[in-house]
Amino acid sequence: MFSRTNIEKQLLKSRSKRINEQAVMEEVQRIFSKNSKQREEILSTLTKKSVETENNFNFDLLDGSHIFHIDDIKNLCITYRLRFLDSHYFKGDFPEEAISKIRSLENKHEIALKNFKIVAPAKLLKLENADDPLLFAPMGNDYFYLIHKWGKDLHPFRKLLMWPYKYFDNLVFTVVVLSILLTAIVPMQWLTPHAGIGEYLFLAFFIFIGMGGMVILYGFSKGKNFNNAIWNSKYYNA
Repeated sequence: MFSRTNIEKQLLKSRSKRINEQAVMEEVQRIFSKNSKQREEILSTLTKKSVETENNFNFDLLDGSHIFHIDDIKNLCITYRLRFLDSHYFKGDFPEEAISKIRSLENKHEIALKNFKIVAPAKLLKLENADDPLLFAPMGNDYFYLIHKWGKDLHPFRKLLMWPYKYFDNLVFTVVVLSILLTAIVPMQWLTPHAGIGEYLFLAFFIFIGMGGMVILYGFSKGKNFNNAIWNSKYYNA
């Protein structure tokens, strides 16, 4: 009777004809050591300030869907009140997958990527918890290459909640609308038995002044600013 073929033994036999076991161990150790060193260098680059302004990508190897102009990034940041800053401002941990993608790009393009940028909520750039960071590498001429996205997605209502802070006009409009809504639900009969349009206008104006004052007081006390002014600001209170 013929015995069954053990493919593991056959694999070992095939390898032994090519290289001995000790040489295999040395080769694997060398590869892993090189890999580990490269990953450490990438992490160091991510967490340190860089003087380079762009990376020399091989355009034939790039994915067009990952290329974004600074205006696109700015618009995203203003809409969702995000920051676009150098990666060394990031206070969280860079995931291994992001480092692997950087390493893959470097090997493919035969370059060492520098001057990484990151899009994230301000709290992620100062604390360790936040949502949906995007990691970019500059390409030059105000274009950036998206390398990796991680974390959880932004809250579905974040765009709506951040809309009043996009511009000064948005905030004024929001305060006006809220003043009208509050005026509409106030029981005027508690204030005057014969409420007319004049009384409603006066109350709406009074509420508008009150809400506006609170908004201004809060904004100045916290050093807050509008989205279009802070999207690339490195200051926490902006």
